[in-house]
Amino acid sequence: MDLDSPVAMPLAERAYMVIRDRLIMLDIQPNDPIDDDALAKALGMGRTPVREALKRLESDRLVVSYPRRGTFATGVDISDLAHISEIRVQLEPLAARRAAELATRTAHTELEELASRIAQLDVGQVDRTELMRWDLAVHRTIYRVAGNPHLEDVLIRYNNLATRIFCLFLDRLPTVDQHVREHVELLRVIAAGDADRADYLAREHVLGFEQTIRAVI
Repeated sequence: MDLDSPVAMPLAERAYMVIRDRLIMLDIQPNDPIDDDALAKALGMGRTPVREALKRLESDRLVVSYPRRGTFATGVDISDLAHISEIRVQLEPLAARRAAELATRTAHTELEELASRIAQLDVGQVDRTELMRWDLAVHRTIYRVAGNPHLEDVLIRYNNLATRIFCLFLDRLPTVDQHVREHVELLRVIAAGDADRADYLAREHVLGFEQTIRAVI
């Protein structure tokens, strides 16, 4: 699925979003060197927007630049899992609660439709990487519906880092489909305005994610 529709965006924003998701989904592997010329050609744009995007991605902890050596995708340190989960277990429930409290009628429809699309997925036929794209789409939708752009920015950043860890172990995880299907109830209780249940399910989802990863380390 398409996570975003960036065609009409400024070039630097489009470059940022595309490169960010390639890093998250490990299309660009941890520690890989990043060739801004090659990226610019692949994206059909000049080097300037790509370089601007890479600067933003450095603040997101997805790339790192070294003088005279160049820019690289950051490594994945599994010890970061606890730090990331410590933040997400506090903020994901808050976002789910606020989304349930504040969602407009239009947002209710969007949440219900997204829940139905996930419920109808034939997970046996869907590539695991594609399932992770659905996972990202759910989280980003909830953050947006919560209506707090500062909370949204923070959660996108840490969910991106968590997803990168998830993708690193994707081939060893037996329950990716279950993890994605958990979103169906979460989306529906948010759409129904059940803030307490949304808070609980979001917390359990984050804790379950950490436990799943730790089980295969």
